[in-house]
Amino acid sequence: MTGSSLSAAPRPVEVPARRPSGAAALAVALTLRTDLWAPLVEYRETERWSTLVDPADAAAVLDPALHAELAGAQVWLLSWLPGQGTDLHDHGTSAGAFAVARGTLTERVVAARSREAVRQTTTDLAVGRVRYFGEHHVHQVTNVLTEPAVSVHVYAPALRWMNTYRVEDGALVRTGTQRAGVDW
Repeated sequence: MTGSSLSAAPRPVEVPARRPSGAAALAVALTLRTDLWAPLVEYRETERWSTLVDPADAAAVLDPALHAELAGAQVWLLSWLPGQGTDLHDHGTSAGAFAVARGTLTERVVAARSREAVRQTTTDLAVGRVRYFGEHHVHQVTNVLTEPAVSVHVYAPALRWMNTYRVEDGALVRTGTQRAGVDW
């Protein structure tokens, strides 16, 4: 060899594979298990119906690989008759995901950035769609169609409160706080 030096080829940077969050994985897995949620569902004409899913019942139908995620989460099952929906809200300090198990739900997301008008988007979410959200996610979920809907919601840490909002003069304005065990 001559006096030139050989340098090693640059090593590829290893980037971890992207995968759904634990909450999204739980929501999807539980949505697929109609044997768990279908017998529990109720519909109420006057308001949306919801119930906490017993962690032991959820664990019994989940792949054991998801049990660690379940240990730190809270799972809710909700039903939505046509016209029923939420106020514009966040999830306090909880992040999570929800998946549509039956019907179609419409999600309105409002994103606020300092010194800018809020941005609003609306998306129809049909059966099988999942929506992951962080703790600062502000949205409104409604059943605007003519058939009932069911969704599975997963929160981590457990949902303790939700702040409610309205959009006023292009800004997001907090209107109140709803507390778990008190207001729902």
